[in-house]
Amino acid sequence: MEEFTARPELCGTFGAVASTHWIASSVGMRLLEAGGNAFDAAAAAGFTLQIVEPHLNGPGGDAPILVARAEDEQPTVICGQGTAPASASIDRFRSLDLDLIPGTGLLAACVPGAFGAWLTMLRDYGTVSLRDVLEPAIHYAKNGYPIMSSTVDTIKAVRTLFTDEWKTSADVFLPNGSVPEPGSLFRNPVLGDFYERVLKQAESAGSARKVQIEAALAHWYDGEVAETINRFCLGTEALDVSGRRHSGLLSASDMSGWRPPIEYPLGVDLQEFAVFKCGAWSQGPSLLQALRILEGCDLPTHTPESPEFVHLVTETMKLVMADREAWYGDESDVPLEELLSREYAQQRRQLIGPVASMDLRPGDPDGRSARLPSIQDLEKSWSASGIAGGGEPTMATTSSPLSSSREASQDPSLQGDTCHVDVVDRWGNMVSATPSGGWLQSSPIIPELGFALGTRMQMFWLEPGLANSLKPGKRPRTTLTPTMAFKHGKPYLAFGTPGGDQQEQWSLLLWLTHTIYGRPLQRSIETPAFHTGHLIASFWPRQISRGSLILEDRFPASTIEQLRRRGHDVTVGDSWSEGRLSACSFERTNGGAILRAGANPRGMQGYAVAR
Repeated sequence: MEEFTARPELCGTFGAVASTHWIASSVGMRLLEAGGNAFDAAAAAGFTLQIVEPHLNGPGGDAPILVARAEDEQPTVICGQGTAPASASIDRFRSLDLDLIPGTGLLAACVPGAFGAWLTMLRDYGTVSLRDVLEPAIHYAKNGYPIMSSTVDTIKAVRTLFTDEWKTSADVFLPNGSVPEPGSLFRNPVLGDFYERVLKQAESAGSARKVQIEAALAHWYDGEVAETINRFCLGTEALDVSGRRHSGLLSASDMSGWRPPIEYPLGVDLQEFAVFKCGAWSQGPSLLQALRILEGCDLPTHTPESPEFVHLVTETMKLVMADREAWYGDESDVPLEELLSREYAQQRRQLIGPVASMDLRPGDPDGRSARLPSIQDLEKSWSASGIAGGGEPTMATTSSPLSSSREASQDPSLQGDTCHVDVVDRWGNMVSATPSGGWLQSSPIIPELGFALGTRMQMFWLEPGLANSLKPGKRPRTTLTPTMAFKHGKPYLAFGTPGGDQQEQWSLLLWLTHTIYGRPLQRSIETPAFHTGHLIASFWPRQISRGSLILEDRFPASTIEQLRRRGHDVTVGDSWSEGRLSACSFERTNGGAILRAGANPRGMQGYAVAR
């Protein structure tokens, strides 16, 4: 393969930031330049992402974060994934004649965890003030930023929904009644004013930075913000993908006292490396399971562009994603020790044959019998609604007066996506964070606050007895999954990507191409990528695409043909269509350190900064 990359490998000795938006990366570097550390920079970049990528994340969303000080022996998890409301029970949803939790509207809102996660990191690891971190976001919200074409496309697709139903969203995203032009200056002054009120409340509590941060957390979860969300969520009936209007379940009492749990990560050792993920309330362990399985395969004899490599990785992901569905959830009895063991990996590895599997095959760790959701009825409903093989639905026309708004809200391409940010500073401190949720298209804008609530509860099952069955106060099994790796016991690499169920698949490819095949970060990010849809999707309508394999057309024609011969249902996508990875590394060398950063050229949006 040629060594050419679309972007240079950025190297330096002072600091590095990589994210899914160039403005956020620059804001992060600004904090480093001003003397802040990686945690300060990541928080500022995170709040900026809420402004400049409103179709990918927002203040009402979620943000799992991995943090590591240079001297730490492992990272720490700050769980910015909120919990289900107290009134969110299976019986409650069944009483509404729902088999799945809707993917839009107000019913699927959890406690918004992103704000708490960013501020917890700033309080415990940062050095700068809350004002320093929030001011860039306030600036772009009030003074404007060039709106991306992808944001405009999202607004355009839900315009009828906004004008007919979610009128508070129209007030923000359809200025003067029109869809913004790509590249035009776009503002959300209501959100900017809201964050200024948060600052005023925080600074009135005293001059100490930690006192101010605690006051901001209390204002959000125990005060005015919680009360405002309570009034809107319980007092508003919003159209959702069920085709009906529902009020929400999230209340001020659900938010009161909530703070992000601080947890140990999960990890696996791989020679000189250790790779760390969030717990089984995320899909993070699936990457660790995949690494254990592939540890016993002879990957170095195959290039990342070969059919053997693609087949091995794809079949491995099918196995670990079946385990994800059977075993992962916010429960105390997830058999993680067995799932991540080499003995279990050996059992699973033996299931990989020369042809593509079409079955969902969870394992039975510790002798326990796996149980998957009952998807037969769902598969029938997909077929009836035009979702062939778990693909995208063909919208049926109806005579209902809600038709156009319902169709817009049902489009799976508008389910929202995710952001990512990585930071490393000159001292070796490191952050990897994957904020998402609270998308502009997820639910109506709360008019006093300027943002929407998230819909992460759609990931629960309304079937009792599963690892990810809905329960009040439980975290939904999120797809959000930052990654961090240590090398020789020290923080080495922070990386991740948007992409829902594809996040672990694309992150795995970066790790393998970088560590097994020795490709630099930027080249690893740009290596032709692929993913499988042979899994039960985490998002409404929870479809599965058995045997599917989607590859970029930069793979050799011989690879594509051989994969088809192996039985894979191959779809060839555009040249640069798979993954939106970013990464930062800190490598000790010659008595010093070299910092590196890479960002995805796909979509012409993500960017890295280093010096």
